[in-house]
Amino acid sequence: MNKELEHRFVTELENNQNVVHKVCSLYTNDRDSHKDLFQEITIQLWKAYPKFRGEAKFSTWMYRVALNTAITLYRKSKKRVPTQDYDSVIYKIKSDEYDETQEQQLRLIYKAVRQLGDIDKALVFLYLEDKDYSEIADTLGITEVNARVKMNRVKNKLRTILNP
Repeated sequence: MNKELEHRFVTELENNQNVVHKVCSLYTNDRDSHKDLFQEITIQLWKAYPKFRGEAKFSTWMYRVALNTAITLYRKSKKRVPTQDYDSVIYKIKSDEYDETQEQQLRLIYKAVRQLGDIDKALVFLYLEDKDYSEIADTLGITEVNARVKMNRVKNKLRTILNP
């Protein structure tokens, strides 16, 4: 990769890293796992960046890579998220410490969302990020109608979990 491309990647990642932190919050339960998953998603983003054509917004593409990485790793091992050695990655990304206080109002929802299936988690995450159904559908690779139907079903599941 040339230096300009590397610089664009680092800048985009730093500007959008909260996307990755939020995905990590959905698929991990502790700070160490969160950091490990953040690291693995960063590595996967770096590997995939040369193929990023800019047909979608960077953040949409980032959601897709982050969610796919999290879901894949979560399915492989629900107890421990395997990662690559970060030192093997030449480029270090400046990472702001994740401030959990900003997400406190969502803790109960996150706890409920963790009880959902992988795709449902991703759907709720994108919905909470105020993505419209066409962007949700594009990110998850489903139709817009399917995204709406699934979201209604997930809302009912969450109501049941939060109000037993």
